[in-house]
Amino acid sequence: MSYIETSTGKWEVVIGLEVHAQVISKSKLFSAASTKFGVSPNENVSFVDAALPGTLPVINSFCVDQAIKTGLGLNGRINRISRFDRKNYFYPDLPQGYQISQFYSPIISGGYVEIEDNEGNSKRVNIDHIHLEQDAGKCIHDQSPTKSFIDLNRAGIALMEIVTTPDMHSAEEAAFFLRKLRSILRYLKTCDGNMEEGSLRADVNVSVHCPNTDYGTRAEVKNVNSIKFLMTAVNFEVERQIAILESGEAVEQETRLFDSSTGQTRSMRSKENSQDYRYFPDPDLLPLMLEESRIEEIRKTIPELPDAKAERFQRDYNLSHYDASLITSEIEIADFYEKALESANLDNDSAKILSNWILSELFALFNKHGKSITDNHIPPEHMGELVKLIKTDVISGKIAKDILELMWDTGESPSTIIEEKGLKQITSAKEIEIFLREVLDNHSDKVADYKSGKDKLFGFFIGETMKKTQGKANPQVLNEILKKLLEK
Repeated sequence: MSYIETSTGKWEVVIGLEVHAQVISKSKLFSAASTKFGVSPNENVSFVDAALPGTLPVINSFCVDQAIKTGLGLNGRINRISRFDRKNYFYPDLPQGYQISQFYSPIISGGYVEIEDNEGNSKRVNIDHIHLEQDAGKCIHDQSPTKSFIDLNRAGIALMEIVTTPDMHSAEEAAFFLRKLRSILRYLKTCDGNMEEGSLRADVNVSVHCPNTDYGTRAEVKNVNSIKFLMTAVNFEVERQIAILESGEAVEQETRLFDSSTGQTRSMRSKENSQDYRYFPDPDLLPLMLEESRIEEIRKTIPELPDAKAERFQRDYNLSHYDASLITSEIEIADFYEKALESANLDNDSAKILSNWILSELFALFNKHGKSITDNHIPPEHMGELVKLIKTDVISGKIAKDILELMWDTGESPSTIIEEKGLKQITSAKEIEIFLREVLDNHSDKVADYKSGKDKLFGFFIGETMKKTQGKANPQVLNEILKKLLEK
């Protein structure tokens, strides 16, 4: 356990998350309205979403299956019987005036996520439960100085609320958890994890207390939509609460908002208790009863998840634990890696080279162009071919870096670029020796200096020869021949 130390002593931080993950589904939880993002305001609104009199909710069976799949992927227990409740309080952007959620009997109980810090230390973060609920719409306050507008496109979209136990004790741990959870959900294809679009966001509960005392009063920070903001919000809350307690005052139980422009949280409202919501079973919806056969069929669709894939990559491709973790952190990267391996039929030694090229050179291109693996310009087949050309000494690693840039710009295969630009590596010992002898003859004074003990001139001869061959001389062959010539 790590503690924060101040002039008054040690403090322990306690963090729990309530993660709202939007279910990947073409239609909403209780209506047939579209869930498409980015359409005109109030375009995806059915009579049910608008809560017109006489309309009734009908459960979306696919959303239920997605929740079951998520529960299985997060090691939870699928409850054979669950039910929906009405959560009553004023939602200006939810026309029915209440939210349909699951309070008393959620669809998933328990579960856990294994996280790992930068030093390789692992920890289990437990999940209390996962329940299904409908999202609210969106209030827009910056379009007019005197009016607020409401967009109901999100109203009724299916959410999975993933509620952890208070197992995290630092902003870093909370970030590791949310990053890992996002990765698992994206592998499962039950949530796209797009935090910028609001399809994954977290309510953060933070409290502090002295060691060996009861937990402190928690504050909840609502709707944090990036991992960077999550860490900033937690760190600010910890400092704020410690300062309050050290001054002899009490932390209020309240709901707060995070302001990304200032990096601070501010009070939104006093925190409600569950009785304030007056939960009761929704009379319009029957209990959700699941057959074991349905659960088992969904279990068969669970893909290989990040931890299992990382273990396989270490075992089958001799990757380090660190490299395997990075390669499998995003499903698109892992898929790209395996497609590149398969297309070029690379052996284990080449598999490690491919991993290095993806994590270093390809990622450097992403950073340079402000892109990511999802909008990558280079197909995996071309990446696999490039590594194979390096491994078979057709090109050198230095030339390969230039070719990779051209692959990004043109979309052409490495073989095509090599042919067009005449970049094939010179591997002929006789041809390389001709270039070397010319360099040595032109710098006979430096040859004498080398033989008198100035060993660093070896690199000079290599550099000059590389200039003459336009970088195409095979470095290994070049080194071997140069040693023999200088020994004469």
